[in-house]
Parts: sequence; C-alpha cells; structure tokens
Amino acid sequence: MIELLDFFDNPIVSKITKLILWVLFIVLIIGFLRKLLKKRISDISIRYKAQKGVEVIGYLLIGLLILISFTVENIENYTVVIGLFTAGITFTLQELILSIAGSFYIFFVRVYKPGDRIEINGIKGDVIDIDSIYTTMMEIGEWVSSDNYSGRIVKISNAFVFKGPIKNYSMDFPFVWDELDILITFDSDVELAKKIMLDTATKLLSEYTENSLAKWEEMVAHYYIENARLEPTLALRLTDNWIAINLRYITDYKLRRVTKNNLYYHISQAVSATYGKVTLASTTLQLLKIPELDVNLKK
Repeated sequence: MIELLDFFDNPIVSKITKLILWVLFIVLIIGFLRKLLKKRISDISIRYKAQKGVEVIGYLLIGLLILISFTVENIENYTVVIGLFTAGITFTLQELILSIAGSFYIFFVRVYKPGDRIEINGIKGDVIDIDSIYTTMMEIGEWVSSDNYSGRIVKISNAFVFKGPIKNYSMDFPFVWDELDILITFDSDVELAKKIMLDTATKLLSEYTENSLAKWEEMVAHYYIENARLEPTLALRLTDNWIAINLRYITDYKLRRVTKNNLYYHISQAVSATYGKVTLASTTLQLLKIPELDVNLKK
C-alpha cells in the first residue's frame, strides 16, 4: 500500500494521471455536445458541420493540454505556449475564421440575402442559401447566353466578401439598364425609325419605368448619386455601312433576355409595316464581274 501511494506521489505519474482525466473529460464533453446538436439541429448539413466543429475544437484542446503538460514548468511559459498555440491556430484556420466572420458580416450588414442575384469572385448567380461557412448560388452565364441558369450549384466561401467587390443586381434597386442596337440603311426614314423604336419601348416598358421611379428616388435620397433618366432614350451612330440607333431602357434584372426579345420582335414587326420606308441594314458584299478582254495578237 505504501509503495502504491509512493507511486502516485511521483510527479510524473501525477502529471500523467491528471492529463488522462482531463482528456477523458474533454472526450465526454465532445460526445455530449454531439448528441445535443443531433437533437437540436434538424438540418443535416448544418448539424454535420457543427458536430465536426465541436470535434476539431475538442481535439485542439487535447493537443494543447499534452503540449503544456510535457513542455511547461511555470506560469510564464504557459502564457508563451498559449500565445504561440493561438497564433498557430489562427494562421492555420485563417480561411475558416474569415468565412465565419464573413457570415456575420453578411447577416448583419445585409450585403446580400437569399434570393438576390449577385456576382462575387467572378461568379454570377442567384443566392439560394447562406450558412456559417459557404454561400450557395445557382450559377448563371458561363456557356449559356444572357442571364440564364447554367444548371450548376456553386458553393463559395463567405471569406470572399472581404477579398473583392460584390455586385448585387437586386439590393435597393431591383432594375438594370440595358441596350439594344437597330441598324438601318442610309436611305431609310431615320425619324420614322426613331419614332418606332421609342414608341415601342415606351409602350412595352411603361410598367418597369413606373415601378422603378419610386425605387430610384429612394436611391437618390440615400446615396450620393446624381439623378438619371429612367424613360427609354435613343442615340444615333453613323458608320461606313449603316446608321445604328441605340435604345437604352430600364428593365427588371431577372427579365433582361425576355425584355430584349419582346423589343426586337415588336420593332421588327413595326419596321416591316413601313413598306420599305425603313430598311434594316446588313453587311453586304458586291462582286464585280471582270469585263471580257478580246486580245488579238498579230504575227
């Protein structure tokens, strides 16, 4: 019995015993928290990440305890080791820490929210989910034209909100300006062509113009921004081959393709109804026939 007591009085044995007890305590806490999270969190993805986070933190604490137990003898060294350990963890997990900080930034500053159409880190899409680490987007563009879905789901780290610009199509002002060009020949009635384009755009886009007016007034009142004209406008450009009439208009950010298609269709129908007064231009090539040569060689 005395020998057994002497054995436990040994400083090394005492240190190892305390370490084992602490490790067991941390392991039990990890197991308890995992079960608690399993009961409280119904979303599988969030539950999985939370359980993994608890495990990682627990194992890091065990590693820190082992490091301190066998390398440190006084309180000053404890402080140094903890500082170095914290710095190492911060450097190693900086992307994870930035992602978590980014999620708080997104939620509290309202940089974007589910349902917004954004472009971040060169990727465009509609936000369909935001969690503590990632923003999930339904991608638009890439190999498909205009603002159509590509079909790919993209997960991007929330840390990117600190690393570059975020282009939001729908925050504060859910409308965008777009343009289209109509090319007519030089012998066309330019004033008639302009009237057709302006009347068509005004008729088709009156709802967008009216709805966007109140939103734009809020923008002007809230931000340091000059006022802009929301009604459709025209601009002419002369080239060597045709007259280009540029139509600038405002539309819903999710209906750019549909709006442009409607405008092209109705303008082309109206141009056809002019019976040649307005003619759409196209690139043409004129081939000249080489005249026949009558060569008479005298001997």
